[in-house]
Amino acid sequence: MKCKPKKIGIFGGAFNPPHIGHTNAAKTVVNEKRLDLLIVIPTGIPPYKEMPPDTPPPKVRLEMTKNAFCGLVPSIRISELEIYSKENNYTIDTIRTLQKEYAGAELYLLVGNDMYDSLDTWKNSAELLDIVTPILLPRDVIDISSTQIRALLPERKGVEYLDDKNYSLIIKHRLYNALPSWDWLRKKAYAMLDSRRVAHVEGCETAAIKLAEHWGENVDDAREAAILHDITKRLDFSENMCIITESGLVTNSYKKGDEKLLHSITGAITAKSVFGVSDKVATAIRLHTTGVANMTLLQKIVYIADYIEETRDFPGVKELRRLAFENIDEAMIMGLQMTVNDLISRGIPVDKSTYDALRDLTDSARYNT
Repeated sequence: MKCKPKKIGIFGGAFNPPHIGHTNAAKTVVNEKRLDLLIVIPTGIPPYKEMPPDTPPPKVRLEMTKNAFCGLVPSIRISELEIYSKENNYTIDTIRTLQKEYAGAELYLLVGNDMYDSLDTWKNSAELLDIVTPILLPRDVIDISSTQIRALLPERKGVEYLDDKNYSLIIKHRLYNALPSWDWLRKKAYAMLDSRRVAHVEGCETAAIKLAEHWGENVDDAREAAILHDITKRLDFSENMCIITESGLVTNSYKKGDEKLLHSITGAITAKSVFGVSDKVATAIRLHTTGVANMTLLQKIVYIADYIEETRDFPGVKELRRLAFENIDEAMIMGLQMTVNDLISRGIPVDKSTYDALRDLTDSARYNT
């Protein structure tokens, strides 16, 4: 029979988000106090402060708490006692419940500096302190707060304070208005590529930045699209079709051999579903192979950056690079026409969207002359 825990640590908080300050401090306390069990309790509605407006729903905070704490120490439990509550969560009520469940055990309440100093103001504080022994969390493990991390995330910072599962989750759903760290985004994208394609993607990012700066487009949007534009390039036909099918798109018009077209579609789907990119970034990825009529500036930049990045070496690329910074529409016409000529010479059908893009830009150029 498994022995009942005699010394139990109770660690509650908003965990909004949970970070390595929380986990390192909790682990230190468990080891120093030789606790038999750590119960982590993400709160639902804290009674003494309001949750910030960008707080994720309870289900998501619970998932993040599990990601951060599960496996942290040999014996741990993530409790749902408070997270789904519609009323204020008072510590004394939770402690009474745990006292019944773990009758006879010594209960220790892990608290931070701000909470520790105000314990005597909590509901039924005298009864609470009769039941539990407060333990001050060590601040010297790492001095960072969830509030500070939430402020860092929209600036593409703070990744070092979060475990990778939670940072990935935050970026996927763009929680806290987070934007991905460029280093993190590259690392994730490059891991999805054939290693021989990394240099191309690096070059595409550089070209997209220069073009966006030159033409007055949002540099971050161009950069995200460039880093992610080929993330499904290495997938075979069946893998691409699986992504398309799961997304709900119509699939009966594709056939084996269409991987060059398919990777732009699945790349856009994956960039949105895994990395949380905006619709305009996803669409730029979607169109980087074929183009389309009435392309936006961002779409043109990503298309041309893919064509002219520094590792490209083919007849006409120098002229294309020149045009890209003088007249981006003329560069698009040249690039699209080169694509059409290449596909025809190899007996490969040209996508209708490519013809539409070429016709649209050519007609516009004629109208403006």
